[in-house]
Amino acid sequence: MQADLVKAALADILADTDPTRKAAKLASLCSEVFRQRGIDLVVVGGSAIELLTEGAYTSGDLDFCLLNRNAVPLRERQELMGQLQGQGGPRSWQVAGQFVDLLGPLESLARTPLRKLAGPYGLVQIIQPEELLVERILVSVYPQKSVPARQCARKLAAVALGGALGLDWNEVERLARLPEYRIFPECQKVIEEIANELKVKTPFHPHP
Repeated sequence: MQADLVKAALADILADTDPTRKAAKLASLCSEVFRQRGIDLVVVGGSAIELLTEGAYTSGDLDFCLLNRNAVPLRERQELMGQLQGQGGPRSWQVAGQFVDLLGPLESLARTPLRKLAGPYGLVQIIQPEELLVERILVSVYPQKSVPARQCARKLAAVALGGALGLDWNEVERLARLPEYRIFPECQKVIEEIANELKVKTPFHPHP
């Protein structure tokens, strides 16, 4: 992107007072700047849940992984973040008042497609929500119980069960049963809890 367009975009992001809209705009700008260098980014973690739930959960930072690429050379990372007037590095920067992390190659076992969000400055790719849900439930239990991770999983599940986010529940179950996760009973329990609270049918067979 031309420097004047990036500057205008950053000013727009800084002026926005809605945290989720601000995150979506920054994700769009970062993705486009990297894409023009031939690097595809995918939003992951809590920031992905924030975008997928439209702010039902707020992350406070922006986490990216690399799609189909193992690494970006240090100098290139710093140059690209320099275009965005970023400060810091080499894996975490502050851009337009938000923290942006580049975590490495994308780890995903999901068969469902990446979610795509049309942003004002370019397309945003987001990790599959099925993977996110199972991952958060795993983190909520191992290596020890994590209340924040469980709350995060509950927010994502509630939005999906409420109908605002389409989820492939067969894929959720497949992932949860994989040897890499082995978390289906815990996953089933969380989903049933939310379904009961919302008074909707659970997508899984009732837990015995």
